[in-house]
Amino acid sequence: MPKLGMQPIRSSALINAVIAEIGESGTMDVTVSQIAKRAGMSTALAHHYFGSKNKMFVAAMRHILTQYSTEMRNNLNGVKDPFERIEVIIQTSFSDLNMKRETVAAWLNFYVFAQKSDEVARLLKIYHKRLESNLRFELRQIAPEKAESVAEGIAAIIDGGYIRWVLRGCDDVPQHPENLAIDYLRLTLADSRILR
Repeated sequence: MPKLGMQPIRSSALINAVIAEIGESGTMDVTVSQIAKRAGMSTALAHHYFGSKNKMFVAAMRHILTQYSTEMRNNLNGVKDPFERIEVIIQTSFSDLNMKRETVAAWLNFYVFAQKSDEVARLLKIYHKRLESNLRFELRQIAPEKAESVAEGIAAIIDGGYIRWVLRGCDDVPQHPENLAIDYLRLTLADSRILR
């Protein structure tokens, strides 16, 4: 079995350090020095692997999106019913992995960063399109005439749920965002015959 080189190990450590630093500070105003120290390496080595702090942030976002996609695929595996698949999409969006403090802080900061970075804006656009496309596909099997608007509504609740969860604090939110999204789904599809 081939040995894993140092580059993937160090790159992974830096990406995890970026996410942890953003989560701890709640902002992207962290230095490469802070990130490198948390990753257990020198600032020069951190620059060697990524070139700039912005590239580290982009790599961290790619990492979070990859984890999200992998978890989504695994959770949807074997689920056939379209309504259940929509519930899985919602539940995965608010899973323990995605609701970790540092992950949510990173997401919120990426939304701000997208206003300045074309690459981050492009990644967010891909994420939004994929989420809404997956929701629309399942919704067309239940209520085709409502698929567009319901998919957009669920996506908006997912985005808004993160913001409220973080800004109000999880102890201050009366209902978990996942439940709000599922309630919205049930209410908007209440007149669909195949809805349980």
